[in-house]
Amino acid sequence: MTSLCVFRLAAEEFHFRRAAPVMGPLRCWCCGTGVAVSVSFCRLRSGVFLKVAARRWRFAPVLSPYGLDIIESCLTCKMRADAIFCDLPDAALQSFEQIKYATAYPKGAILFVEGQAPRGIFVLCKGRVKLSICSTDGKTLILKIAEAGEVLGLSASVSGKPYELTAETIDPCQVNFVKREDFQRFLKEHSDACLRVAEQLSEKYNSACREIRSLGLSHSAAEKLAKLLLEWTVKNGESAKSEPRIKLALTHEEIAQMIGTSRETVTRLFAEMKKRQIVQAKGSTLVIRNKTALKALATS
Repeated sequence: MTSLCVFRLAAEEFHFRRAAPVMGPLRCWCCGTGVAVSVSFCRLRSGVFLKVAARRWRFAPVLSPYGLDIIESCLTCKMRADAIFCDLPDAALQSFEQIKYATAYPKGAILFVEGQAPRGIFVLCKGRVKLSICSTDGKTLILKIAEAGEVLGLSASVSGKPYELTAETIDPCQVNFVKREDFQRFLKEHSDACLRVAEQLSEKYNSACREIRSLGLSHSAAEKLAKLLLEWTVKNGESAKSEPRIKLALTHEEIAQMIGTSRETVTRLFAEMKKRQIVQAKGSTLVIRNKTALKALATS
């Protein structure tokens, strides 16, 4: 396997065009392993003969096809202490390891659909997932952007009722899937996990109340957008800065779906904010130049 991987790497990297020896650190595109090699090419009548001498191996993390650094075990996950559900005793996590199915998804993958019978839970390890509901006339409302550490499909898997919303990845994601039957058995055997589930469901309820308050009690689209931008500064740890920066990973259409308005309205509001020098766009980063004016918009 080692010789084959290095051979493939050298052939791909140099296209059989070099005749002089090449020394340097390279990374194999078929196994992801780093290796320092000496590659020399000798021209023959029948083509090119490649000689490879491996000098030093450096084992790199295994990457998925979507460029993710896969978390192999929940027990060694660095984010374990930061997530409500993941912060379980070792004995419970050992049991969880036996029933989970780790999967990598590309951007735009559908995890489950609103109205679908619950198959199980999806623990989001890496990436972000868009949670939305859709009306009969095709209008979409994004309720939340789920972050790493959240458990998706939890209430449906506990109650047995259909999924309340649709979950779609907006980044390449690693997800641990657990079948509903296995998850229910896991909860019966581990009381600590039941407490974590209750905490997560409570957090989801509080989040839903905040979203309803923001959408239902706001008087204008400008007020909703200003509140959303301020909320993002808090999530990104930028709220204390005089000029917070926000990485805009969502399109104007998706932002419109979050505040219940049209894409054209969001585009117009951003243009007005830029004209008044409240915000400034720098590539995909939005700089809030006048935080006081934005807060005034949010309370108008």
